[in-house]
Order: sequence, then C-alpha cells, then structure tokens
Amino acid sequence: MSRTQATKTGTAELQRLAAAGRWHVIKTVADAKAGHIGGPLSAMDLLVSLYFNELSVDPGNPQDPARDRFILSKGHCAIGLYSVLALRGYFPVEELATFDQGGSRLQGHPDMKLTPGVDSSSGSLGQGLSAGAGMAMAAKQLGSDFHTWVMLGDGELEEGMVWEAVHTARRFKLDNLTAVIDLNGLQQYGWPVSEDDDRFDRSNPWSGVDLSGVFTGFGWNVISIDGHDFDAIHDAFDRVREQRGSGKPTVILAKTIKGKGVSFTEGTYKWHNGVATPEQLASAAAELGQVFKGEAK
Repeated sequence: MSRTQATKTGTAELQRLAAAGRWHVIKTVADAKAGHIGGPLSAMDLLVSLYFNELSVDPGNPQDPARDRFILSKGHCAIGLYSVLALRGYFPVEELATFDQGGSRLQGHPDMKLTPGVDSSSGSLGQGLSAGAGMAMAAKQLGSDFHTWVMLGDGELEEGMVWEAVHTARRFKLDNLTAVIDLNGLQQYGWPVSEDDDRFDRSNPWSGVDLSGVFTGFGWNVISIDGHDFDAIHDAFDRVREQRGSGKPTVILAKTIKGKGVSFTEGTYKWHNGVATPEQLASAAAELGQVFKGEAK
C-alpha cells in the first residue's frame, strides 16, 4: 500500500464508532464471563481516533511493511483493541463472540501470532514501550517512515522498564515514536494506606507528580489533552506529525475517565474488570444507543 494517512472521519461518526466499541466491550466480556471493562472504555476514544483518523494501515494487508505500528502495552485491555480492529475491518465483528475461548484468535491478551492487526504481543505490564522503541529504531535503520505508537496505562508507568525506554528513546532520537498515556486515574490495586488497612489507595497513582515535567526532563515532546475530546485528540496527532524531525519522541498525556460511557462503570475501580448482568447490559445499551436482545450468554 502507499504510505498515506488514514482517511479523515468526522466527529459524529467517531462518536458513533466509540459508542459501538464500548458496547462490544461490555457485551463481549459479559458473554465470555471474563475480561476487563474500565481500561478499554477509558481508552476507546483514543483507539477509535487512531484507527479511523491517524494510522496508516490496511486491514486487507495487515503485514504491510510500510504500515504504522501500534502496541497496546496495557494488554489486559485487549477487548478494547479487538473491538476497534473489528470495526476497522480486520476481522468480522461477529468474531468478537469467540473472545477468550480456546482456539480463538482473540485471546485475553493480544497475541501477534494469532490476531490480524496486532503488532506486538503484550500482557506483562511495562514492556510495550521498549518494543515500540525497537520498532522505531528499526524504521530509522531501514530508512522507512512508518510511525510507532504505544498506549500505556497510568498504573503501568510504575514499572521500571518503562523509564528505561523513556530514557533511551531520546538518546536514539526516536522522533518516529509516540507514547499515549491513558491517564484514567484509577488502578486495580495501589499503595497500602497503613499496615492495618488492606483496602489500598487505588486513586491516581501519579497524584502530586508533574508527569509533564518528568517527560520534558527526559527530553520528550509533551502534549496534554482531554482524552475524550475528539478535536483535542486530532490536534495532538497533528502536532505529532509536525514534530517529526525534531529528534525527540512524543508523549500524549490523555486525561480520561475509567469506565467512560456507561454510568455504572464510570470512575469506579470495581469495574477494572467485571461481568455485567442482563439488567446492566440493557442499561448500557440504552446509554450507548445500541440494541440489546435477550440475555447475556
């Protein structure tokens, strides 16, 4: 394929796709009776914007050497990625019904050997940015202009390997590498509050830390946005392209809401994962403008 940017998709259509993606997440997890909800929903607007407005990819030729690369470093949010890949045409939407089943191409964590459109297997948190840096370095060596994007969670940033990649990416002048941080401010587990309290503090793992200043100090271009504002997301993508040639990698700090789009999942760590009841599915379908017939499998 020719190295061209994705066809621009209007905001109304992106909103429709994001609502459909969120529905596929919560319905698919309910049918599988396993999976994650909060992280895929917080990242959905970013994922839809990437695949429908930015990435140079061809679902009919998912291994094209000229394609942009995308790595979902927070691999437990795989169902969010699968939903968007299905909507983009990498495989039938109906295949989402096989999620997390034996023999399925859509396992609980992304597997690049199974799933069309998956550029890197992930699941062990903290490793995706290093893989992305390697891809960006390879592009430089090959004289290719494909861009590598890596999405990480804010809790995942507590992994030390992330910061090794942050440090080396600038030293190797990887201006063809962009990290997108899904700053939803909640994680499944957190720091103990006290020796006598096992509830833990699951709130913002980077509270009181100037992440923008930290990345700037490491020599990265930093863009801070509302991760649910499509105009802001698209402006950020434009700025990423403008900064190619700067010798600096770019990070997009995207402020999001965990469980975004469904009232009973928004802003609660209990929906980091979980299985919706038929009644909850009916409520979610109504909020997302989707049709729900019958009960969860």
